[in-house]
Amino acid sequence: MELNGINAQSIFDDNAATLKLSWLAGHEGWERGFAPETVSNATSSADLVGHLNLIHPNRIQVLGEAELKYYQRLSEENRKHNMTELIALEPPFLVVADGLAAPPDLVLRCTRSSTPLFTTPLSTASVIDSLRLYISRVFAPCCTMHGVFLDILGMGVLLTGDSGLGKSELGLELISRGHGLVADDAVDFVRLGPDFVEGRCPPLLQNLLEVRGLGLLDIKTIFGETAVRRKMKLKLIVQLVRRPDGEFQRLPLEMQTVDVLGLPIGKVTLQVAAGRNLAVLVEAAVRNTILQLRGIDTLQDFMERQRLAMQEPDGGAQGRLL
Repeated sequence: MELNGINAQSIFDDNAATLKLSWLAGHEGWERGFAPETVSNATSSADLVGHLNLIHPNRIQVLGEAELKYYQRLSEENRKHNMTELIALEPPFLVVADGLAAPPDLVLRCTRSSTPLFTTPLSTASVIDSLRLYISRVFAPCCTMHGVFLDILGMGVLLTGDSGLGKSELGLELISRGHGLVADDAVDFVRLGPDFVEGRCPPLLQNLLEVRGLGLLDIKTIFGETAVRRKMKLKLIVQLVRRPDGEFQRLPLEMQTVDVLGLPIGKVTLQVAAGRNLAVLVEAAVRNTILQLRGIDTLQDFMERQRLAMQEPDGGAQGRLL
């Protein structure tokens, strides 16, 4: 998301209900946000939100009981000096948590400097955790991919391929077999951690699956609450192809991967042909991937078995793959 799309107003609007925020002072500073260099230098959302910290004044400053006691213990001169330095560097906003009343002189300084000042009855830890999660999602790398995203045996699986190959029909078959729909046609992916990518459905397409000849189906209404999922971690991509091409291998010796937001995601290629039960094949691919994640590689085990058989005096014939 663009840096200029995130400011005090947007953060307040998105979190006012969950954090029970009230805007106490500094309404004129609604456009306050993070400076580009602050975001680029941040290694995580923890660098952008935290307890009152005069060493990192550009972060969102949260004041709880301990911080306000420290603030009140300062002499008037030190208090004025520290807060003047803090506010001069224009933090996005300040939050007084734990249901405490903001000191009148702090309210006055925020009002005069147009620094947004929020209050909340929630604990300091809850406010910091919620804002860090929110900011990590806002600034996380994201992309939109075409396909049908499903929860199959607890694993996030994206069915992809050219238009007209029957991805939605395959998705409907898998849903009827007890699996869950996350998104159809367009899937929003965001990298929220160093080792996982999360996929969600755009709000406009929530619970909907388009099937040629039937139109839009409301999966939640037809199959019930348990047939849909809000989000899933992407663990496997199943690519459907009409005929074998240069990338299609009948017996791949190494697991294929696709780069999604800088993370390699395992890929399986399935050929679409008359008489093939693709739903069963997808389920088998998912089960096999689960085994591989647990360190069980069927192909490598077979190759080792074949190697040992070929080392035996009469093992040559037994070792050939027919």
